[in-house]
Amino acid sequence: MLSISESSWIYFTLLAATMQAVRTAGQKQLSGKLNSMATTAVRYVYALPFAWVYLWWMLEFRDVSVPTLNNDFLFYALIACFTQIIGTACLVTAFRYKNFAVATSLAKTEAIQVAIVGALLFAAPLNIMGWFSIIVGVVGVLFVSKVKFNPREILKGSDATIGLLFGLGAGLGLAITMLLVRESSLSLNVDLLVSAAIILVFMVTVQSIISVVYVYFQDKSQLVLMLKHWRLCLFIGVTSVLGSIGWFTGVSLQSSAYVKALGQVEFFITLALTYRLFKEKITAIEYLGMFLIVLSVVILLLWA
Repeated sequence: MLSISESSWIYFTLLAATMQAVRTAGQKQLSGKLNSMATTAVRYVYALPFAWVYLWWMLEFRDVSVPTLNNDFLFYALIACFTQIIGTACLVTAFRYKNFAVATSLAKTEAIQVAIVGALLFAAPLNIMGWFSIIVGVVGVLFVSKVKFNPREILKGSDATIGLLFGLGAGLGLAITMLLVRESSLSLNVDLLVSAAIILVFMVTVQSIISVVYVYFQDKSQLVLMLKHWRLCLFIGVTSVLGSIGWFTGVSLQSSAYVKALGQVEFFITLALTYRLFKEKITAIEYLGMFLIVLSVVILLLWA
């Protein structure tokens, strides 16, 4: 069996961040054609065959067999299925109230949410520099997105507030998902590349069933639209499975908080897509935010 280098999690995380930014841009475009739950379902349904092929290849490549799925694995993985669906649905809904960059940046507060929830519930504390790195990165993301927390707007329940809450909800849902994915992957006690592939296939399969059934009873016409826009849906499915391979393997090899902190480099790709696709200019405050994100990654990799 081939060994895994200590820095492998960095490469998988960078793959995940890149693919997630591209996939999210595709979902934003698709959200104008499908409702939130159908757009969410696409990332699972169209990713499913690729996830199974990846598992088959990984089992052959690592020369191992599928282990028994124990109760701990099933418990964590099933909850993760629902939290990821909820987080993704919140993100897609946030697109309707916020622009692409802002909605994505709000979801990226999951980095600090992962650290907090992990420390409180999963006995995964960070050192001082780790916390500092995450906080600097989140502040940078908020600067880039130019998010404004206005108490009056929150009390009024304006569209901006609704978008804010859905964005933060997306971050929380995805943060909990990553923590649960790590726990379920480690519970198998096998090669971590294989366990990451197993949790990926398990979750995508369950999520495909759940989301399709939900969409069927919610609005059957959405299923027809999922077929009609198959090219964009296929693009989302491929980028989604590549992103999930990166995230799931990354958190199997390293603490979820560190993976998500490094994953904030995704926002550079998001900004580039925002500029190219949605014609939004980059301001001085956004450049400051980008500097803070880079600083947070440097702190994380060198001192945390």
